[in-house]
Amino acid sequence: MSDPGDIRLGHRPLIVADIDEVVLEFLTPFAAFLEAREHTLLPRSFRLTGNIIDRRKGDAVSDVATKALLGAFYAEQDRWQTPASEVGETLAGLSGEADIVFLTAMPPSHAAVRRALLDTLGLSYPLLASEEPKGPLVKQLHGGRDLPLVFVDDILRNLRSVREEVPACLLINLMANADFRALAPPPDAGMHIATDWPEAAKVIRDHWSAANSG
Repeated sequence: MSDPGDIRLGHRPLIVADIDEVVLEFLTPFAAFLEAREHTLLPRSFRLTGNIIDRRKGDAVSDVATKALLGAFYAEQDRWQTPASEVGETLAGLSGEADIVFLTAMPPSHAAVRRALLDTLGLSYPLLASEEPKGPLVKQLHGGRDLPLVFVDDILRNLRSVREEVPACLLINLMANADFRALAPPPDAGMHIATDWPEAAKVIRDHWSAANSG
């Protein structure tokens, strides 16, 4: 699914969550995938390009090769990716209070494999797969409703994109892999950091409580 207009929401808060490094582990299984192909992922900077080493040659692979490896990984992601810590039970609890939609930055051609994997893991929330900026997609999805909106992502660019389109949105920066999280640029003022889903849920519920009491 790649059209926000296809998703029907109830009259309650909305939580939009990224997938890679947020709902599913990405960097740890991707590193294992690379190791099986005689490559190594080094946590030297907050990016993939330049950090994937071909062990047979001893140097970093090109941007083109990086994209090819990423595409190969996504094609068989169901063999490698696992849920982020406590995501299933946390989202199950939040789903009693809010609608949940997954927004993943990946080619829609890989969406069917991702959908099947999420369903197998019991994460059967609506899925949008798009390589477009996330801000306009979240704005279209929310539709200007006077209801709380939450966006959870590991990438600062995406958080800024949503803030630009929907300034009232609660923004949470969450990243599963601790090694690369330490290399990430700090979030902007007003963005909340959560180290895991239970902490994110507390930030969300505290925000809702403050909004209701106000």
